[in-house]
Amino acid sequence: MDQSVNVQQPVNAPIRQLRTNRGLLKFLLLSLITFGIYGIVVMSHISEEINLVASPHDGKKTMHYCLVYFIFSWLTFGIVPLVWTHRLCSRMGNELKRRSIDYNFGAATFWLWGILGSLIVVGPFVYGHKFFKAQNLINADYNAKG
Repeated sequence: MDQSVNVQQPVNAPIRQLRTNRGLLKFLLLSLITFGIYGIVVMSHISEEINLVASPHDGKKTMHYCLVYFIFSWLTFGIVPLVWTHRLCSRMGNELKRRSIDYNFGAATFWLWGILGSLIVVGPFVYGHKFFKAQNLINADYNAKG
């Protein structure tokens, strides 16, 4: 007689554990060493992760980063990456609110720190830090609650 234990996972259990250790310094250094390949891989993972985490709740789907980077960026003279990043940041901000995570991030962060902040040079670095922290918080909450 087989006495295997039947363990059921909660309904909202995470499909897989998502990374929660992304940081700006690591991203910049490894992107530099790999001539940008690491950055493409990380952003591809983030576009997949936000779909995994948020799509069941908001019904949206973020376009894969490779499509944006390799095809639409040069075809639209850089307009699509701006729109894509705006939508991604907005979606991340909405997910932070939906999960009741007390962290201020959204499309305004992208436009103010990432774009306008480039006038003071450090703005994109502040944006990058906030971006990775927001994604790490969302992923950690997903890993814990599903």
